[in-house]
Amino acid sequence: MTNTKSNKRPRRMAREPQSDTSAASDETGASTMSLEREARPSQQKRPSKAETVLTMLKRPEGATLDELVAATGWLPHTTRAAITGLKKRGHQITRTKVDGVSRYSVTESAPQ
Repeated sequence: MTNTKSNKRPRRMAREPQSDTSAASDETGASTMSLEREARPSQQKRPSKAETVLTMLKRPEGATLDELVAATGWLPHTTRAAITGLKKRGHQITRTKVDGVSRYSVTESAPQ
C-alpha cells in the first residue's frame, strides 16, 4: 500500500540555471561578462610540475630526488614515476651516485 501523498521536498539541481539577467547585453550585443574577461590582464600560465622536474633535470648538476620532491610537493615514488614518464617520452635521463646520493640529469632532450 503506497501512500500517494509524499512528504518529500522537491529535488533541487546542484547548480541553479543562470538567468538571462546575469549576462546582460549592452547596445552592441556584447555581454558584460565577456567584457569583464577581456578587461583582465592576461596572466601567464604557471609551469606544470612535470615541466619543473624537466627544467631541474636539465641543469648542469642535475637534481637529487630530495630536491625534486621539495620543488614539486610530490611523494618520492610519484617523483620517480614522473622521471620514468619523461624517459618514456624520449628524454635520456642518467643517474649518477655522488657520495651515496643519486643525482638525475637529462643528457638529451626528446625530439620536438
